[in-house]
Amino acid sequence: MRYTDHFSYRNTPQNQPIPGSSQVQNNAGGFAWKIDDWGRLKRFFILGTEGGTYYTSECDLTIHAADAVLRCIEADGIRVVNEVVEISEAGRATKNEPAIFVLALAAAAKDEGVRKAALASLPKVARTSTHLFKFVDYVKEFRGWGRALRRAIGDWYGTKDANSLAYQIIKYRQRGGWTHRDILRLASPIPPSKSHAAIYRWIVSKNNFGERKVWRKNAERADVYPPVDRGDLPEIISVFEELEQAGRESDELRIVDIIRKNKWVTWEMIPSNMLGSPIVWKNLVTNLPITALIRNLGRISAIGIFSDREYVDLVVEKLTNSALLRKARIHPIQVLTALATYSSGSGMRGSLTWKVSEDIVNALDKAFYISFGSVEPTGKRFVLGIDVSGSMDYNMVGSISISARQAAAAMAMVTVAVENNCHVMAFSHKFVPVEVSPDRSLNEICYDFGRMPFGATDCALPMLWALEKGIMADGFVIYTDNETWVGKIHPTQALEKYRRATGIPARLVVVAMTATDFSIADPNDPGMLDVVGFDTNTPQVISDFVAGRI
Repeated sequence: MRYTDHFSYRNTPQNQPIPGSSQVQNNAGGFAWKIDDWGRLKRFFILGTEGGTYYTSECDLTIHAADAVLRCIEADGIRVVNEVVEISEAGRATKNEPAIFVLALAAAAKDEGVRKAALASLPKVARTSTHLFKFVDYVKEFRGWGRALRRAIGDWYGTKDANSLAYQIIKYRQRGGWTHRDILRLASPIPPSKSHAAIYRWIVSKNNFGERKVWRKNAERADVYPPVDRGDLPEIISVFEELEQAGRESDELRIVDIIRKNKWVTWEMIPSNMLGSPIVWKNLVTNLPITALIRNLGRISAIGIFSDREYVDLVVEKLTNSALLRKARIHPIQVLTALATYSSGSGMRGSLTWKVSEDIVNALDKAFYISFGSVEPTGKRFVLGIDVSGSMDYNMVGSISISARQAAAAMAMVTVAVENNCHVMAFSHKFVPVEVSPDRSLNEICYDFGRMPFGATDCALPMLWALEKGIMADGFVIYTDNETWVGKIHPTQALEKYRRATGIPARLVVVAMTATDFSIADPNDPGMLDVVGFDTNTPQVISDFVAGRI
């Protein structure tokens, strides 16, 4: 026998730990490194835990992530709050809910300074009424309605000017069982102006502007809100009431006239019985915010608006406007979701169907790349390895209708689009041929990856494949859920083997596509980096790392 067949620093089966390393067993039974709590926090921010993974339930994944968050808050709560604000304001995450959840946990921290910082940051993270409803829903599970929380909620309302506040309360009237009336009754904020007082009264007791007592919860006294003048209400609310009245009368032309006179009117403000009207939508589309436009492309197509070339051109112009996309914090996953849904010609729920416009599909394709921002090319040689194993087919990034393997292919295309020397390979337990090039559309690539055969996972294959084919690479980028287990050699050992054979100090970037707490990147090797998939910063970070700039 050869003892090194069973014990080797350079060739260790993935179902065993590398001798002398700090590897732990992953969810698939293989061995990898466990990322620290701060890395786990970042993955939770960017990817969330909705839907769980192939190996871990949503409940377990969320509990483990929350435990890591709590440890981070205990260690440095101010740093946690700062990261929440930075990631949320920059629009780097697929959804804002994880940031809101972490902020709610920080608002209930033991340290008073952390609580104050979290509550002071509420307007920066909860930028819309929907975000506020979600925060209130979370925070009530972690703490009581003390004075500091009531003040923070009151400041959310009071620091907005009257018109901005009125816009928020009529656009997002209720979410998740919460209404503004519920929150104002719990917080009992002091209005900073007559207009705010009129808005609060309109919310809490519509059309009742006389003196009214509001009892604080768990208190023995009542605050008396003095009478207010209805004339102090912002005009926005009067316009909304006109829309409601026109809806009750099914007066389509009156609604169109209101939309034309008030460019800020959004589809959420239109009475539900009028949302099937083509003429209403034709007037809405002109001023529809880009986020609402992306979410409603299927509905707009189904109504038949795109039979008129004028509106196709209008929508294409909006979808490819980089300034609009960035100002609205449009995340690539929103565009990818819209692309997948719109291209299918039918909604995920219900019976809505539409004729697909290729111009709209192409515009969404361009919008996807724009939403990542400009990525500086490196001139380096890349091998992009996309994990297409069974677990990558199950995972849904951000709880959408796209598998992690399709999302990984889409992310790889960002690098392919800017780098001239890229080899792309798909793998599970073996190499899977794949055609990826800048000449193919993102929609075609995602479709092909959604239909690929799959098996177990061997993340060492990209390096072994490049070595076998004689491909010279400065950087390997592997998009995976890190649940590798079937190979005869660990990915890090395969990289070392490649380095020794070629003399190239090749670097490895591991792009995590799920929020588990494992990585195949050796934290002790400065030539390896673990990043989070669908962070809008990730493509540039990959370029900077492979180029040696970081």
